Amino acid sequence: MARHANAHPAGGEALRLVSVGKVYGSAGNTVTALDDVSLTLRPGTFTAVMGPSGSGKSTLLQCAAGLDQPTHGQVFVDGTEMTGGRETTLTKFRRERIGFIFQQFNLLPTLTVLQNVTLPLRLAGKKIDRKHCTTVLQRVGLGDRLGHRPAELSGGQQQRVAIARALVANPKVIFADEPTGALDTRSAHQVLALLQTAVRIYGQTVVMVTHDPIAASYADSVLFLADGRIVGRLPDPTPEAVAERMTHLGDMSQRRVSSEV
Repeated sequence: MARHANAHPAGGEALRLVSVGKVYGSAGNTVTALDDVSLTLRPGTFTAVMGPSGSGKSTLLQCAAGLDQPTHGQVFVDGTEMTGGRETTLTKFRRERIGFIFQQFNLLPTLTVLQNVTLPLRLAGKKIDRKHCTTVLQRVGLGDRLGHRPAELSGGQQQRVAIARALVANPKVIFADEPTGALDTRSAHQVLALLQTAVRIYGQTVVMVTHDPIAASYADSVLFLADGRIVGRLPDPTPEAVAERMTHLGDMSQRRVSSEV
């Protein structure tokens, strides 16, 4: 890791995957979850990843985010290669440059909102800028909930705490795995609007795995996966266009495409 991609300057890319593959199992009984996936995402973009169950979308997110090592290929975040390094180095890199938002909010019940948000900074040994953390919580609509604990918040508010936790370190890429899957429609809309704001106003790069065409329509573009391959891209998505494309993934799976977003 920590090897810079000199042939491809980082200024124009937040995330790049080069021929990334992931194979599970042993000889004679293997499953290919990702099949030579290549893509590049520019800074300040919001990309949704969709596909049927078993298409490889969660594996793509895990490999791109450094949560799992690909069997082969390279992953670059902000121009720095994440693949092939030691786990301790990778963990430090993730804390500094990557944010995570999951369907389960993963908040510690005994900590306040502010304490949950600052926890990753404490774990990374960073000085806590309380004013900055408070400002981020105000941005997500929780400025009056700093001392509350998760049990005192709605599901939508807890997910907003998780978003604030991802934003405080100013990561280069935020990976979101079904971030609205546990929310009602109104809360889901608020959370997705926050992710849009993070991209359009604050220049974050967001990669979101979802099964919901409505959620995907908040993104700038949608990548479609089938059988471990990127088989299509839809810019400026609408829920109707996303739903229609999903019904045709069987036809599209015969075509492998590389994506430049």
